[in-house]
Amino acid sequence: MSQFLSTEQLRSIADEYGTPLYVYHAEKITEQYTRLQKAFEKSSTRFFYASKALTNINILRHILSLGCNIDCSSINEVHLAVKAGFAPKNILYTSNGIAFSEIEEAVSLGVNINIDSLSNLEKFGKKYGHSYPVGIRLRPNIMAGGNLKISTGHEKSKFGIPIEQLDAILALVKEENLFIAGLHVHTGSEIKDVSVFMQVADIFSELVPHFPEARFLDLGGGFKVPYKEDETGTDVPLLGEKVGEFVNGLKQKLSRDFEVWFEPGKFIVSECGYFITQVNVLKQSGTIQFAGVNSGFNHLIRPMFYESYHRIKNISNPDAPLLHYSIVGNICETDTFAWNRELNEIREGDYLVFYNAGAYGYEMASNYNARFKPAQVLVINGKVQLISRRDVFEDLLRNQIEVL
Repeated sequence: MSQFLSTEQLRSIADEYGTPLYVYHAEKITEQYTRLQKAFEKSSTRFFYASKALTNINILRHILSLGCNIDCSSINEVHLAVKAGFAPKNILYTSNGIAFSEIEEAVSLGVNINIDSLSNLEKFGKKYGHSYPVGIRLRPNIMAGGNLKISTGHEKSKFGIPIEQLDAILALVKEENLFIAGLHVHTGSEIKDVSVFMQVADIFSELVPHFPEARFLDLGGGFKVPYKEDETGTDVPLLGEKVGEFVNGLKQKLSRDFEVWFEPGKFIVSECGYFITQVNVLKQSGTIQFAGVNSGFNHLIRPMFYESYHRIKNISNPDAPLLHYSIVGNICETDTFAWNRELNEIREGDYLVFYNAGAYGYEMASNYNARFKPAQVLVINGKVQLISRRDVFEDLLRNQIEVL
């Protein structure tokens, strides 16, 4: 049975901890990871949670308890992973336009590393040669993902080494005696079509013979999760089946064993999260009825940043007649969460909950307009626990130095 928190539970939590508020449900995280394990049980597959989606230390430790590995996009995420208890062999650091000093620090910590530029690959080779295994992030020139801003594999993307530079890569590998342990491609987010992942698999099939020491093939992440009630996500059982066929075929062809790696972030934590706001004002403007909540894009930027959809529910008045509202925030710029959305009649003071708020919600929050960041709570085994407090005024001045 799918794990979701009820309207009554969310109302009770909002009453106790105030709003705006992020709520996470640990059992939903467990359910999502279990789905992945079951879907890929017939192939040698490792999952690395893309921690950029949500880095609260308690979330990381719960994910660790499930036996999942972790993927990091910065050296500070690597340090958070170490602090959470992940062993270096279970940490993956995929660099992106970073100073070589970050890669050196990652090496000192003993974690898995993917490098995404010829420049840093050459520096790596000159310093470490064959002594430290490394992966190469490639750009396959595949357009995929739900929005251009979250598509990372197309021909104009900054990510990865363009695949047409293969000869330059191979020359570097030979010249510096690099130990290439694996190949990595991440095409984007919100990928529903299983064939996109298999396009990458086909590319790997062509490339692997050039890298005789490669043992892992990293297909990135980007599994689609359903945001609307009538949506479906990526068919992970089908993907698991196709990946199993791919790995077995590659093994027979090259007489080598391979692991397939994935880096799901949103898939693991999106549906575990709820963002609860409270309605400050109702404002009629012509035919538009605005419901202004006590939040804005400073707390949940996704709808304004890349037009993401979040299902919204009035949990204070769930049985009232349905009317149309535009849900807006309290920031000094346009911060519309939803236009002309059908919701149960809204009254000032009602709680509105945004679903699928576990990934890239709090993680992208800011103190814009000198607003406080919200608190975060975790529901685990039926117990509600505060895992980060709401900001107070002193937090706005914490790093400032008064010189006048």
